[in-house]
Amino acid sequence: MNDALSALLDAVSLDAIRAAQAVVYQTLQPSPLLEQPLLNEAVGARVFVKYENHLPTGAFKVRGGLNFMHHFAVARTHHGVITATRGNHGQSVALAAAQHGIPATIVVPFGNNPEKNAAMRAFGARLIEAGHDFDEARAAVEQLAAAEKLCYVHSANEPHLINGVGTYALEIIETLQQRGETIDAIFVPIGMGSGLCGVITAFRALSPQTKIYGVQAEGAPSMYLSWRAGEIVSTSEAKTFADGVATRVPGTLTFEIIRRGVDEIVLVSEEELRAAIRLLWRTTHNLVEGAGAAATAATYKLRDQLRGKRVVNVISGGNLDTETLRD
Repeated sequence: MNDALSALLDAVSLDAIRAAQAVVYQTLQPSPLLEQPLLNEAVGARVFVKYENHLPTGAFKVRGGLNFMHHFAVARTHHGVITATRGNHGQSVALAAAQHGIPATIVVPFGNNPEKNAAMRAFGARLIEAGHDFDEARAAVEQLAAAEKLCYVHSANEPHLINGVGTYALEIIETLQQRGETIDAIFVPIGMGSGLCGVITAFRALSPQTKIYGVQAEGAPSMYLSWRAGEIVSTSEAKTFADGVATRVPGTLTFEIIRRGVDEIVLVSEEELRAAIRLLWRTTHNLVEGAGAAATAATYKLRDQLRGKRVVNVISGGNLDTETLRD
């Protein structure tokens, strides 16, 4: 491991997540954590749903954006910020940048979710289309960042983002401790992996008995393949309608944290994701995006071995566009 990666790993910690709470809660309130009886019946376990789709951008990523931009605004080493996204990370960066008067450029692939694009523009970001998928958009970011002296906010290799999103993991632990509950398992979707890394950091320190599951789409299994191989494995494509998990190349920082801390990574099919969206609508009356349904899809898939357990499902986002909903 090189010194740069080691320094990034050291910057992700329980103390840093706790410090991020003071920043995040200047803008947000803790999201709900609720047990849903109909979902319990369907799964055969006690399922506590963490509703990150209730946050201002409709997804958990805003926590990381707020924490990152707080620190960037102090240092202000560049003319502005730039990032690549399929939508939720970009909305997070755009909202947080606007709060500090920092120019934000967001690069999305051609054909990206038009409603997420509109939301990023509404938060004040300059939107640029480049590449046929997220990873090609990310390559375009690197060129623009150098040309315009913009700070590249990588959606995975950035400790301030991980510490920021880790605040939802602390909320889960603290809320359940107040209720006298312990958790047997938690399921977290994996795109670039910042949410899972925040969960690993908090739960390994405060709830080490909880089994941590990451979830990816069968058509976009780069982190799963990397975890199995013990080294980063890229894929040639990411074939899934769940744009929040449609990534081909894992981040080096998030891979290292996940490699060390996850218990299992579960792959779910496109139909399992669609079924989970319908299940969550029927049992919780929440309409979620594909990535947001991934945790529930995996829980339902493993329901026989989870029977009678206490399980947390993280709904990472609710930004389901109209066209996908129609499908």
